[in-house]
Amino acid sequence: QVQVVESGGGLVQPGGSLRLSCAASGSVYSVEVMTWYRQAPGKQRNFVASITANGRITYSEFVKDRFAISRDNAKNTWYLQMNSMKPEDTAVYYCNARTYRQQFWGQGTQVTVSS
Repeated sequence: QVQVVESGGGLVQPGGSLRLSCAASGSVYSVEVMTWYRQAPGKQRNFVASITANGRITYSEFVKDRFAISRDNAKNTWYLQMNSMKPEDTAVYYCNARTYRQQFWGQGTQVTVSS
């Protein structure tokens, strides 16, 4: 089992920055991929970025060059640095930890981009 908890959401102005954190506990060694998703009101949950255990990173086209995913192995924490933010980035952001057999979701953190 893996538990993940997101934090760092909030209100930011267009063009601003936020850093989200995803703290993992439990069998963290078994996590093969950590992925950030987001879900805007009334819309489906969409892929944002992922990082594998061996460091392979993938971004969605709508955040590429603005967002950066990273990890701190010593802290069992993954991050999503969000820069040049736009109103359309407004959503609940979720962290997903995938092991060989299971997926684990956090409760999400609200991000609002508005002036």
